[in-house]
Amino acid sequence: MTSATFPRVAQRSVSGAEPRAAAAQNRVRWRIDAEARLLVVVTGALLAFGLATLYSASAFKSMEMGRGSAYFLLRQLTGAGAGVVAFAIAAKTDAEGWRRHAWFLMGLAIAGMLVTVLPFTRGIAPPILGSRRYLIGGSVQPSEFAKLAVVIWTAMMVVKKGERMRRFSKGMLPIALVTGLLCVLAALEPDMSVVLFFGLQMMLIVFAAGGRIGHFVLLGLLSAPVVWEKAQRLQYVMQRVMGFADAANAAHAKVNYQLTQSLIAVGSGGLFGVGFGEGRQQNGYLPLSYDDFIGSSIGEEWGFVGIAGVVLLFAAWAWLGFRIARKARSEFQQLVAIGLTVTLVLTAYLHVGVVIGLLPTTGLTLPFISYGRSNLILSMLTTGILVNIGSTRERVVGAGATDPLASPRG
Repeated sequence: MTSATFPRVAQRSVSGAEPRAAAAQNRVRWRIDAEARLLVVVTGALLAFGLATLYSASAFKSMEMGRGSAYFLLRQLTGAGAGVVAFAIAAKTDAEGWRRHAWFLMGLAIAGMLVTVLPFTRGIAPPILGSRRYLIGGSVQPSEFAKLAVVIWTAMMVVKKGERMRRFSKGMLPIALVTGLLCVLAALEPDMSVVLFFGLQMMLIVFAAGGRIGHFVLLGLLSAPVVWEKAQRLQYVMQRVMGFADAANAAHAKVNYQLTQSLIAVGSGGLFGVGFGEGRQQNGYLPLSYDDFIGSSIGEEWGFVGIAGVVLLFAAWAWLGFRIARKARSEFQQLVAIGLTVTLVLTAYLHVGVVIGLLPTTGLTLPFISYGRSNLILSMLTTGILVNIGSTRERVVGAGATDPLASPRG
């Protein structure tokens, strides 16, 4: 490359202050590609719809608590604001940098979940609805952050190990042990849905990287007795499974109460719903109608069309996420994009499956829509990371021209 390529740099390199000006003009910027732009549009639509739905679904509960009707909405707006900041930072930060901080993120996730189960930390991690999943009065949920840590850390380990992933003892086993520690902490909270989710995330990324099927079978055989024994100890897990399997049995009426009220809500909505703000089940009949069962409120007020619209929006989110993964700048970023896409969209579809009675009751929220600032911030951060992976890195030279030698994707 000749000196004529950077005329301003060559002319201003005489003084001590001028190189800094030259560096500012010769910088790297991110150009958001089409898939990433569409992902932002879909995310914005889900977030806007979610805020409106949350207000309608939570107004009765807010007033029942002696608060204004917009209490939960205003709290969610603070999470949305923080989420937008997290999105903006992640979208402008090279996603490859997450690889260097993978161990720190995993350590932070383990520490956060450990605090929720220690016997002397009840002051900052009190039991809520029978489990200790939150910190600081319900403001922070470490398991949500841990989902991000599992994806990034597992992707880093898979890429680092390379061909050693072909050996169970050198590849799959060390990754499973660390992820298993998180699973143990989640089981102690207790939160068995998160336990299964951590394991699913880990296996998905290993599989996407070319993991051997035999290793998954062996890992499943080793872990199945432990999972089954823990599930039997947690009576609520077995009750929900048995209640779902034999829903017509009157003996399971109590454990199936949420599911029954959810089906009443969805059935009442019909094709087009009863109208925004006109839902009745959220007026004290359906517990957590603004959180774990907000999909029921959508079904009642917006009907089949509303639920189908949400399903299609998340399908579009998944399609864009996988297209971004296909064009990723490195193997690490590709695995991260796959892991984050499946994590968010699978959570959404499991939520919808629960509220319409296709799956046993679990405590999974609907991303961008359910009440919960930790989940909302994580969802926005996830979107920001995918937007960066789906962006083109360019070098800006001089007064805005781009370097023709800069790599189109990194």
